[in-house]
Amino acid sequence: MIVVTGATGTIGRALIAELGGAARAVVRRAEQGEELAEKLGCDYVVGDLERPESIPLEPGDRLFLNSSQWPGFVRAHKAVIDRAAAADAAQVVTVSVLGVTSGSLLGFGMHGQVDEHLRASGVPWAILAPVGFMQNLAGDVDEEGRIFGAYGRGGVGYIDARDIAAVAAALLTRPVGAGATYDLTGPAAPTHDEIAAELTRALGRTVRYVDLTVQEAAVHLEKRGMPAPAARDLAELMAQIGDGRWAGTTTTVADILGREPRSLREFLG
Repeated sequence: MIVVTGATGTIGRALIAELGGAARAVVRRAEQGEELAEKLGCDYVVGDLERPESIPLEPGDRLFLNSSQWPGFVRAHKAVIDRAAAADAAQVVTVSVLGVTSGSLLGFGMHGQVDEHLRASGVPWAILAPVGFMQNLAGDVDEEGRIFGAYGRGGVGYIDARDIAAVAAALLTRPVGAGATYDLTGPAAPTHDEIAAELTRALGRTVRYVDLTVQEAAVHLEKRGMPAPAARDLAELMAQIGDGRWAGTTTTVADILGREPRSLREFLG
């Protein structure tokens, strides 16, 4: 059985669809499971990552481990990995972020800590390490058609989350291989000015990217309600991303799926 946590999220739903419903979704409320079962044809169980005993795992099961972040993210994910090891699970596939370590800023560091624990767990593992999701780009546009950031002119190889799900489905249904980290990007790495131009075309209204210094970006994020320390870290993270570390692209999606990942233009339609 393939057990999918984060089943109601963007990647989780797409993964269950890729599997043709042949999965057991872990949901926090029964009505969520009923909706998934009706739309995607999957089995479901009510569970919570903060209660690892509620994650249904039997010997030979494969686990897709993914969720949004909260203060207990690292502790809960580590505990579920330990449960998978104790249950003699056949594989754990998790979603991380490209290039993270346990010392990375903000939630990236959380992913790094979980990745380290998974690699040392003794469970066969695969770590999906994408860059940013195309699904989030339109939501960054404010009411005046502006995208604010501190990325400079650095490109980012944004990826469609559905391509991440397709890679996960392939890994979860093939014979289990050696533990590996799969760096996932789209087919190109546009700058945020180029992204704004694509959004302009797709949305039918002018979108422009406003580049800020780290300090200006931190102030902007604070004004939007983010606590000052987190705002500063996020602004610094934007600048780090903009230094070119996410400007490369990989062939991983094509290598695994036998097709190219969706481009930003294909995604936006």
